[in-house]
Amino acid sequence: MLANFTSAIFTSLLLLSSPFISGDNKELSVKTQNPSLPRSDVDLLEFPLNLEFLEAEFFLWGSLGHGLDKAAPNLTDGGPPPIGGKKANLDPLTHDIIMQFAFQEVGHIRAIKKTIKGFPRPLIDISPGNFAKLMDMAFKQKLNPPFDPYANELNYLLASYVIPYVGLTGYVGANPKLQTAQAKRLVAGLLGVESAQDAVIRGLLYERALQKVEPYDITVAEFTGRISKPEKQDRQARSDADSLSYDRTPEEILRIVYSTGNEHTPGGFFPECADGRIARSYCGWKD
Repeated sequence: MLANFTSAIFTSLLLLSSPFISGDNKELSVKTQNPSLPRSDVDLLEFPLNLEFLEAEFFLWGSLGHGLDKAAPNLTDGGPPPIGGKKANLDPLTHDIIMQFAFQEVGHIRAIKKTIKGFPRPLIDISPGNFAKLMDMAFKQKLNPPFDPYANELNYLLASYVIPYVGLTGYVGANPKLQTAQAKRLVAGLLGVESAQDAVIRGLLYERALQKVEPYDITVAEFTGRISKPEKQDRQARSDADSLSYDRTPEEILRIVYSTGNEHTPGGFFPECADGRIARSYCGWKD
């Protein structure tokens, strides 16, 4: 009963911040961007668009079985479709939560592209094979059978565990470097929703902490502990007595989402390099 009550609270809060959208909604159109922002603000707003594309595709495919090409094709700007996305086997509550996440991420992409030009959707790998590699890295051994994020709601929540938190630490890092009120206002709005998503995922997993993740005979707590190990080391190195969120730089984020530990070496979620001036500079691309 406690789990149902807590989940209902989370869902209610989520719905308050997530208006329903569909691919036919005319509100998805992107208006003219503001040309007055300094180059540094544009770069810092542009970089997280990579993560917003990743989250939108993963949550759309997981909940609805299709991605931006159907939900909001104008936001892709002709970028390549993601690799390996599919509808997850979710219970009704988790399905509703992930669907609301998806709608929020579509809104985030639209909000960023209203402010700056942005870039087309980069190539994103959300395949079961990529997540299986990530989990193998976390456990430093191959799981048998390979981890499949789309198999059930518990696997999907575990796969979702890292994504919003990486994004929100990036926004925390970008905010003090922004020069204009417009850019700071946008980042504050994005950060608030990313933090709420992270809280929902962590809350749902915490309720299941002692539950075994089948067929591995490993508890949820052990899974999250393994996934969080680098994060915990990072947090201890930047510990804050006032419990404030710590920041990550674009370089640190690239090392995580590439799964290579090197901002110069694409892989993981972005096999061909993330986009934007900051990410491209590390891949050797010239503007």
